[in-house]
Amino acid sequence: MKTQKLIRLAVTATLVLAVSAWGAGKPAGISGFVHSSAGVPQMGAAVEIVPIGSLRAMLVFTNDKGFYSVKGLLPGIYHIRVTAPAFLPSLRENVNLRGGADRVVNLTLNTLFEAMQTLPRKQGASDDDDWNWTLRSYGNRPILRVVNGGPVMVSSEGSGDGRLKGRVAFVGGSSDDFNAATGDVSTAFSVERSLFTTGTLSFAGNVGYGTGTPAVVRAAYSHRMGSGSVPQIALTMRRLATPDTVLHDGALQALSLTTSDDFSLGNALEFNLGNELQAIQFMGRVTVARPFGSVTLHLSPDTVLEYKYATSEPNTRREKGYDSAPADLTESTPRMSVVGDNPVLERAHHQEVAVSHRMGATRVQAAFYYDRIGNTMLTGVGDASSELGNVLPDVYSETFSFAGNDLRTNGVRLVVQRDLPVGMTGTLDYAYGGALDVAPNTSWQALGNSLRAVRRHAVTAKVSGTAPKLKTHWIGSYRWISGGAVTPVDMFDASPGQAGAYWNFFIRQPLPGTVFMASHMEALLEVDNLLAQGYVPIVGKDGHTLYLVQSPRTLRGGLAFNF
Repeated sequence: MKTQKLIRLAVTATLVLAVSAWGAGKPAGISGFVHSSAGVPQMGAAVEIVPIGSLRAMLVFTNDKGFYSVKGLLPGIYHIRVTAPAFLPSLRENVNLRGGADRVVNLTLNTLFEAMQTLPRKQGASDDDDWNWTLRSYGNRPILRVVNGGPVMVSSEGSGDGRLKGRVAFVGGSSDDFNAATGDVSTAFSVERSLFTTGTLSFAGNVGYGTGTPAVVRAAYSHRMGSGSVPQIALTMRRLATPDTVLHDGALQALSLTTSDDFSLGNALEFNLGNELQAIQFMGRVTVARPFGSVTLHLSPDTVLEYKYATSEPNTRREKGYDSAPADLTESTPRMSVVGDNPVLERAHHQEVAVSHRMGATRVQAAFYYDRIGNTMLTGVGDASSELGNVLPDVYSETFSFAGNDLRTNGVRLVVQRDLPVGMTGTLDYAYGGALDVAPNTSWQALGNSLRAVRRHAVTAKVSGTAPKLKTHWIGSYRWISGGAVTPVDMFDASPGQAGAYWNFFIRQPLPGTVFMASHMEALLEVDNLLAQGYVPIVGKDGHTLYLVQSPRTLRGGLAFNF
């Protein structure tokens, strides 16, 4: 018996040593992102990988996304140092690298002023819909996160110490008619505080001024558990004014409670599950639950398979890194209208299966989706006063919403994104699916019977980038549709190819600080549907022409201050 036990122990020890030797002999790698404390990717930053006990350093430079990667490293302990013009060097020491592993080390660069203020990098969970394109490795995550123009969550040197970070933006503009005498003016703000190194408390809002006075205020708290789970709870209050002819001295008010959680099973399966409970008060009270979620399976370090379920359309403004306007009826939930003086709520269900793959500087996504939308909300422009009782005017954005027919459709999407020279990224998005269209020469009285489901092709070309010297961030896109339609094709698209209808562009330009204003200041400019394309004329009861549009022509601009 003793001899058998000794043999078993010897065999076990031999297997352990063999596995260890096999793993130790495999090459390893280090990769990550380099950002400023404001979350801006730093292109051209020099990253030095120095093994302990050696004076020989490996030098690489970050791409336009701030991403660097070094492969073929031997197991051991390394120091990582990153430098860039106008920033203080950042050092990560004693990075233990095992054989066959790919470590992710994200670094944050600070200016001298920021170091004196000892402000930590913004930490916390990203917005709910920011899980639109994520590729990760089996053992280390994340290795790649693509959210065009938006901040990428990175690990900062040091821990959160409870200090505040905030941003205020003043934005004004005009909808539909650039020469209109009236226009929207709004103030967007956000404040974030890290608690106990693992929690993040945030407070944000967007308040408009003038006749409509829309307002959106959101408070959220997220906490990173020791198991890697990241539960979050958020409370959002919305108020959108309505004309006295619809509801005297009233408004559409909505209170939303959102709960979500991110967690993993092993190294290959990830979950994002949540639910939004909305309590709406407008000509009565309505309560509705809007669940959402995704399941991601990592087939390889560069390939993921993902299933998504959503009940609300994605926010197209998040990729720009700020809320450029208050959430009006065309861009926010709840999506409501009026039929026969009774409120009608859009109810949507979106299911999608997508495969994403990375091939060097190129990223590809193929998806199949199925949408089921009840009371599809259509957007219109023009004087709809003669149609009150069947439309819901938004006096702030000078648009109105109309409850259209139900829409059930399936479709496909193909997205190709590639890093281009001079710090640019190009994206092509092809979608084929159903949309609602209107028969020609339709009057308002016959609109309900004239709406029809059609199949359309949509192709989007988008280019974005950041100028290396001026740090100008810009996004330009054009979305072509094969025929007339009053709703978008693939309206739940949350991929990097997501874009508004027709010609749009956005510019965010950092401005130099002053002695009196040391915070970061940015000038903002956004134009949607520049050529006013896709306007479908409808003759109203009073003989005036109204228009149904996928996206009204809009110009907005302003200033943002980061503290």
